Amino acid sequence: MHQVHDTPAELPASPDSASHQLRAVHRAAAELRRGTPVLLQDGLGQSAVVLAAENAGAGGLADLAALAAGPPVLLLTAVRAAALLRRPLEPDAAVALRTTALLDPDLLRGLADPTADQALSGALEAVPPPSVAPAALALAKVARLLPAVLAAPARPGAPALGLLSVTTADVLAYPARAAANLQRVAEAHVPTEDSPDTRVVVFRAGDGGAEHLAILVGRPEDAEPGGRAPLVRVHSECFTGDLLGSLRCDCGPQLRTALRRMAQEGAGAVLYLAQEGRGIGLVNKLRAYALQDRGLDTLDANRALGWEADERSFLVAAAMLEQLRIPRIRLLTNNPDKMAGLLACGIDVVAREALVVPGNGVNDHYLATKARRFGHLLG
Repeated sequence: MHQVHDTPAELPASPDSASHQLRAVHRAAAELRRGTPVLLQDGLGQSAVVLAAENAGAGGLADLAALAAGPPVLLLTAVRAAALLRRPLEPDAAVALRTTALLDPDLLRGLADPTADQALSGALEAVPPPSVAPAALALAKVARLLPAVLAAPARPGAPALGLLSVTTADVLAYPARAAANLQRVAEAHVPTEDSPDTRVVVFRAGDGGAEHLAILVGRPEDAEPGGRAPLVRVHSECFTGDLLGSLRCDCGPQLRTALRRMAQEGAGAVLYLAQEGRGIGLVNKLRAYALQDRGLDTLDANRALGWEADERSFLVAAAMLEQLRIPRIRLLTNNPDKMAGLLACGIDVVAREALVVPGNGVNDHYLATKARRFGHLLG
């Protein structure tokens, strides 16, 4: 149903080289978030100037036009492009669209964002996508922007004009490299209502990006090799559920229930990953909520925005467990894909333990969708 994204890419031998490549991708993603174009090079002599569609302003569009050697196209995922063209397309493929007035910010936002309520004008034509298309969409996702990118062939000399450049190979290898370069940077004792004997350990990738947390109850890393494996919960952050107590999901109750169960057993670990909204980020999760209010379920809402049903990677969780020296676990989850993802990363998952919390009247349809379309075991 959805992608696990846990097969590591080939990584460079030099840690310094890997850190440099991570920082290059992170800086390029930051430029896209600022509304600034970047240069994407495919390693075969082809390069393109790319600009995120959702925040493209007059300045960024003017820069792109000045650096381009030809007319731009709009790169979209197949799901979003199919909705605009009103015909089915091959799934899992980047699509390039051309129309008049592609340098209009309002038009671009309307093409990128199904929640924008922007009237669209002009005929849309699908054209062959450039070689950088998959990496361009992947870079937008790293930036937690909608996967909708304006791209044009770069004119000679573009790098010499101060345009930040990054290779397609570095962009596509980014998730694996970020996990491989995870660093343990801080630790403190943080007693909580649910688990008084608790430590929080902070991990950061080599590019200086988002931090991931390990919430350790007791001493799960001291479990005897032949004894019972500790409980582990891999929990993606949920601002609305964990902090606000939103009734739309079951995240907050699952987190607190997990901590209480670990406290009762005397040990366990919650890996709290910076992967809001199944990896699409908070802003896009709120957009997905808006689409759900119009009748879509959680899976179709994510895909309507151009994302996969589940964009999370469990490589980071595996790297955290390795550094915590917790090689054997009992995984506290209802999601078989999460178990398969950790097994694929070399973690010895000796058992799955259910973490079912009852519906609240608001999230009943959400829970039913997780069971029916994501395969979660809620019975």
